Amino acid sequence: MLAKPSPDSALSALLAQSHRSGRPVPIPADLAPPNTAAAYAIQHEVLRACGQTVAGWKVGSKSPNGHVQGSALPSDCVVPEPAYLSRGDYAVLGLELEVAFTFSRTFEPRAENYSDEDVMASLLQMGAAIEIVCSRVAGWPDTDKLIQLADMQNHGALIVGEMVDYDPTFSFLSQPAELHVDARTVFSGAGANPAGDPRRLLPWIVNHCSRQGIALTAGHPVTTGSYVGMHFPDHAETVTGRLGQLPPVRLMLV
Repeated sequence: MLAKPSPDSALSALLAQSHRSGRPVPIPADLAPPNTAAAYAIQHEVLRACGQTVAGWKVGSKSPNGHVQGSALPSDCVVPEPAYLSRGDYAVLGLELEVAFTFSRTFEPRAENYSDEDVMASLLQMGAAIEIVCSRVAGWPDTDKLIQLADMQNHGALIVGEMVDYDPTFSFLSQPAELHVDARTVFSGAGANPAGDPRRLLPWIVNHCSRQGIALTAGHPVTTGSYVGMHFPDHAETVTGRLGQLPPVRLMLV
């Protein structure tokens, strides 16, 4: 008799199916991961099932002292600006404007944590990025939080703007921000990240990778949460984001 697939493998298979087809799938509640460790493991099972490698990371928190979580980003979902993507690939289209960072070194897995000083001393570049938020789970956002985490924390795509040298004097707590969709301005004002200074998230993601036995590779973008909230336009062909004096980031949906 064939062994019944485990809930984790069944969830991985459904999420991979949706990632390949671009269509959300219903996920039974009893397939929810039992804990965050299982959800993070499923992220990488989905990557393997889709034949993708890790090309970046996302990390975020809902408050300056809140719980932190993140996800690996698949190689087919990380693109430089100006990006041309198919609107039909995203059943749900949420738009966020973020700051992404790169490191000058690769953080290899090791037994002891990397210190905050180790991580901050290795910051190399920074730039504006647009994240497309798009779930592979039918019924999102009214879905189990651990299923969302397993689903790469609702990641659809990351459009990475031109990177510039890391500037420690940049005011990470608040920056003038603009997000334009076609001829409409959907955000213009003082942008702020719910995590506070998003750099506080960087040691967490480095050590999260290390504990998983995964290297965080030099040059891979790490995006850190929205400065403008999340926007769901009814129609979108051209999206432009500006954050302070960073180069603008552009997305065309065709």
